[in-house]
Amino acid sequence: MLPDGIEEILPPEAQQVEHLRRNLLDLFHRWGYDLVIPPMVEFTDSLLVGLGKDIDLLTFKVTDQLSGRSMGIRADLTPQIARIDAHSLVREGVNRLCYAGHVIKAQMQSALDSRNPIHVGVELYGEPGLEADAEIISLLLATLADARVPDICLDLGHVGIYRALARAAHLSAEQEITFFNLLQAKALTEIGNWVTCHVADAQAAAWLNALPRLCGPNAMLKSAREIFIGAPAAVFNALDELEQVASEVQGRYPEAQLYFDLSELSGYHYQTGVVFAAFIPGIGAAIARGGRYNHIGEVFGRARFATGFTADLIMLSRVGGQVLQSAPGIFVPATASAAVWQEVQALRKRGERVVMATSKSPLPQDFQSCDRQLVEQDGQFLVKPL
Repeated sequence: MLPDGIEEILPPEAQQVEHLRRNLLDLFHRWGYDLVIPPMVEFTDSLLVGLGKDIDLLTFKVTDQLSGRSMGIRADLTPQIARIDAHSLVREGVNRLCYAGHVIKAQMQSALDSRNPIHVGVELYGEPGLEADAEIISLLLATLADARVPDICLDLGHVGIYRALARAAHLSAEQEITFFNLLQAKALTEIGNWVTCHVADAQAAAWLNALPRLCGPNAMLKSAREIFIGAPAAVFNALDELEQVASEVQGRYPEAQLYFDLSELSGYHYQTGVVFAAFIPGIGAAIARGGRYNHIGEVFGRARFATGFTADLIMLSRVGGQVLQSAPGIFVPATASAAVWQEVQALRKRGERVVMATSKSPLPQDFQSCDRQLVEQDGQFLVKPL
């Protein structure tokens, strides 16, 4: 029996997932992203840096028998890609990298969560401008379109708004975390009670109380500007960035459903700017997430501007409409004939699926997904229906 949250993928779903993986990596390649394959385990010194306590709790730890040092099995590929950009693959200027691989989580984040998903995603390093954010979001929409995921709603937020308001309210680090957790739960009554007890400044209290209600289409941003009159300049800079990125993306994808949520703070502990998450009806959690996380490379000796996204490949395959049309195979009865073997190899080179029996026992009932049979007739090999 498998542990809770650990799943195996069987045929034909495994073939479907692998087909999508190849398609998406080809898509990333066409956009200029280079594939990297990080190791499953690393020393925790590098694997857990810069991403906060959340990733630490999700990471399995083991002891390296060679060095005696603590190692972690990756629960997130982002720090590994950041290490590669900053330390292993030192490129000047913009660097575009992509990946696809399993991660392992020590805990389940929800009752239906998988602890061994396949993450697929991209990271763009070295570009401080908003054009990088627009490119990453555009590529996410292209990714979801390639997987034929329907009815996508893209939530956009900016962690700079919450950070500026928390400073204006003089929240301690502990209070900031507490309020952050209430905000993620959208616990409006609890938020109101907590703000009343802990925020003395009436204006700052009003801003914090308004934050979870500031969600909706583009028109909501105008309301936010009115509510935040007198707030720090960083709040309005963040709103400007949101509007600029959204305008660029909407121009490229007019059909995209963009939704703004100023309390959308996924990756808050390490992200620094625009954040986003893709949702579809019937699925309670985001199917893809991303955002800007500048300076994560500092711990590797090379601070870099960075933005990117990650998605659960298995989830994309299950919710998407892409159907792999796999042609049935050709069955070949057991034989020691060299001529038959040569014909089989010729068929395989032409792209046919050929299943050779391993004995003269009766044929399997389903012929291993075969609908044709190779037969020898008058000295010639023919492929005929079963």
